[in-house]
Amino acid sequence: MEQLNRILQVPLIVFGDVSITMAQVLTVLALLVGGIFFVLWSGRFLRSRMLKRSIDPNVVQLTFRAYLILGMAIVGMSTLDLLSVPLAAFAFVSGAVAIGFGFGAQNIINNFISGWILMWERPIKIGDFLELGEVRGTVESINTRSTRIRRVDGVHLLIPNSQLLENTVTNWTLVDDLVRTVVRVGVAYESDVRLTETLMYRVAQEHPDVLKVPEPLVIFDNFGDSSLEFELNFWVHSTAERGLRMIRSDLRFQIEALFREEGLVIAFPQRDVHLNGELRLLNP
Repeated sequence: MEQLNRILQVPLIVFGDVSITMAQVLTVLALLVGGIFFVLWSGRFLRSRMLKRSIDPNVVQLTFRAYLILGMAIVGMSTLDLLSVPLAAFAFVSGAVAIGFGFGAQNIINNFISGWILMWERPIKIGDFLELGEVRGTVESINTRSTRIRRVDGVHLLIPNSQLLENTVTNWTLVDDLVRTVVRVGVAYESDVRLTETLMYRVAQEHPDVLKVPEPLVIFDNFGDSSLEFELNFWVHSTAERGLRMIRSDLRFQIEALFREEGLVIAFPQRDVHLNGELRLLNP
């Protein structure tokens, strides 16, 4: 036992007048592992309790991240205090660390800061439907380095946070979930345009997902090459592109059925070819 105590009291690291023994290292390792485990466990427990109380997921995410960083910082400072190591002992490596971060971790730091800006200012929130270039999807989580988005086809994407701040992003649900969309229909030239307007307006009024305020609007848009072109403009509550596509599909089904009942013909491209020539008989 005495031999074990002597081994544990052997100095391993010496900083000037401060010496670190094997016993201190083992104690600190145990406290460090226990402290990290406690911070992670308590953070998850706090997040689950907040989610059960129906608190905004964005607030939960911000609180969880801040708690983890604060908890890890306290664990680290407590570890140094137990070892009686002053922070000045690490001053000599601060310059090298700063240079390393400056040259090798620019993107990491940029995405880290961008992540905190997204969580604090909340220009993009969990549950928002975004359009970034050709990518369309719903935000599932905002992390310190990247944001996870689930595309409309179910594929998950990890987008660096800096791209969401530096590029143009269309947020369909930034303020609310009101979206205006259009269904276009072309009818034959001999069709009754007023009847066409009335039928399209009726279809919009009868659909349960189309809002009555603002009121749907039918526009006689143009005299096309092969048809009289109409637009049905209406507003809906929608948080995803799939919802809009389903509503537009329902309206097209109903318009086609109603037009068929009333004898209106949905136009298709047509071309009239006129042949003007002379038939010549050549005698040999």
